[in-house]
Amino acid sequence: MPKTLPLDVIEKLPKTDLHVHLDGSLRLSTILDLAEKQRVELPSRDPDGLRKAMNLGQNCGSLVEYLKAFDVTLRVMQTADALTRSAFELAEDAAHENVRYMEVRYSPMLHTRRGLKLTTVVEAVLEGLRAARTKFGIESNIIICGIRNVSPESSLEMAELAVAYKNRGVVGFDLAGAEYDHPAKHHRAAFQLVRDNNINVTIHAGEAYGPESIAQAIHVCGAHRIGHGCRLREDGDLLHYVNDHRIALECCPSSNVQTGAIRDLSAHPIRLYKNLGLRVTINTDNRLVTDTSVSKELWLCHTQLGFTLSDLKQTVLSGFKSAFLPFHEKQQLLRRVSEELAAFSDGTIPPPHDMPASSSELLSTG
Repeated sequence: MPKTLPLDVIEKLPKTDLHVHLDGSLRLSTILDLAEKQRVELPSRDPDGLRKAMNLGQNCGSLVEYLKAFDVTLRVMQTADALTRSAFELAEDAAHENVRYMEVRYSPMLHTRRGLKLTTVVEAVLEGLRAARTKFGIESNIIICGIRNVSPESSLEMAELAVAYKNRGVVGFDLAGAEYDHPAKHHRAAFQLVRDNNINVTIHAGEAYGPESIAQAIHVCGAHRIGHGCRLREDGDLLHYVNDHRIALECCPSSNVQTGAIRDLSAHPIRLYKNLGLRVTINTDNRLVTDTSVSKELWLCHTQLGFTLSDLKQTVLSGFKSAFLPFHEKQQLLRRVSEELAAFSDGTIPPPHDMPASSSELLSTG
């Protein structure tokens, strides 16, 4: 019987995080510090009290309840300095568990309560990610989000922002927010604009609504990846279409349990998806709100869903394959990561001098 890998081994694997929300991934200490500096009211000034008030790491029963934590985080993310710090710290935390490539998503329109220009909001986050790349060698890009339960006109404005920052740090466009009763097709104009400008599309779908939501994301809005996709298994024909066309699924196991999309981790379809050959990737969704890391999510797949080391390696590679990066950059990155992964076997960690490249070397060649 293969032995169980400790978490610290998984932490040393090179990884991606393709589905992580900036406003759901702050450090708790940073929220408290920013609130004090900005004189912002919080539900609690005590770390444990705030953790409880925000239901961090707890099962919320629904996506709508889960999203209430963002009411707190967004209060302290209305200045350029706060956005830069939040982005830098997120990338730092990711780098410490050997995430090599990350796509950070957020909706700039949610950060303008104090009068910040949309362009300033984007530039502030890019500044934090650039600083983290310089210091820690982690490569990060941005996915700009429209919000389902806000107006289609606002989504179009976010799409225009994505077009303006194409090749300047923005690599994709997403539709986030409450899924039930807010169909993606209402935001069709935004997706038409980004597709006309050859920008990558990922859409939250099949989390709080059925496979029809996934079909609409793909066929009406042109999604290249699907956020979550828990309910894809309910439509076998659509599942095979997603598989045949290598449309990646951005799976976030712990988050799916907390939002009520999945009864418990043992019921998560990711094992089925992988066995059927779908391109599944493992992501955090929200490091703070879900109280997780990429390594922890992979470790849960290993310990509770039976993923072997080989399965974990394949899943890690799927993350790099699914990145919104130019083909030749991705090809070189994949080659180096594949060599590095090959050095891990049965929980053994190769000595540092056997590693093919450091994080910064790996990314500079890609």
